[in-house]
Amino acid sequence: MKSKWFGAIALIVFVSFSLFPSPHIADAKEKKKETVEIPSHVLDISKENTYPNSTEDQEVVEPSDLTKKLIEEIEIPVENPDLIKMLNETSLKPSPVAIGYRGMVYMGRWALNYKSDETNINWEYQPINKNELNNLGGDTNQEMNYVQQEEKEIKGALTNKISDPDDVKKMILLKTKNKTKLPISYSTFIGKNTKKDNSYAVPIKKNASLQAYAPAINEKGQVTFGEVYIELKGSKKSIVIKNVTKQGIGAWIPVQDHVSFSFQLK
Repeated sequence: MKSKWFGAIALIVFVSFSLFPSPHIADAKEKKKETVEIPSHVLDISKENTYPNSTEDQEVVEPSDLTKKLIEEIEIPVENPDLIKMLNETSLKPSPVAIGYRGMVYMGRWALNYKSDETNINWEYQPINKNELNNLGGDTNQEMNYVQQEEKEIKGALTNKISDPDDVKKMILLKTKNKTKLPISYSTFIGKNTKKDNSYAVPIKKNASLQAYAPAINEKGQVTFGEVYIELKGSKKSIVIKNVTKQGIGAWIPVQDHVSFSFQLK
């Protein structure tokens, strides 16, 4: 009798694990989805680039203990680093003896957070260079390499108008960089005479061209705006957000020090 019960329990446990996969497995699958796979025809030129790009590291502002407590008490996420910095510097201290005192301090209308809906990479965002080799009259095979003819600047931007564009660009950059783990910036350069050792064979009686492109990330999502108030009630302080609105936004953000190649023979 006991063996039957043990068999039934074992079956229930097995079915339960089959129907409800481990959260660690689910997390691993989610992380795998977010991993950006760089195609074989896209090469890193960070060491070869004759223009030393500076990494666009956005200032990560850690909320103070008080700011963290105030933010956690509201339902709307606050991610804007400039707003967090201002809240850190706010020194409003209601009097503990101000019984019945109430007040509202208006801190302005802010872009509060950015929610990413879609992230795509265009590996051929902008053509930056073209090398050619004519072997039509040659009698032996030849090789060609990538050599950057002119210095190129690749610029990114928001795709539509929005309030507080600088704040919005910062939040999009931070979230996209954390999501893709790629070196990205709204402006990047490829220096003149940048070379790469990748070689391409050009047979006799053939004309070859090597086109180089700068890749960029296309980010689409939604920004939440709201009027921020600090409510003073006796000795207590809290954040109140009013007139919340949301707006769709997109952005192109170039990938630094990476080049996509397309080789053609004619």
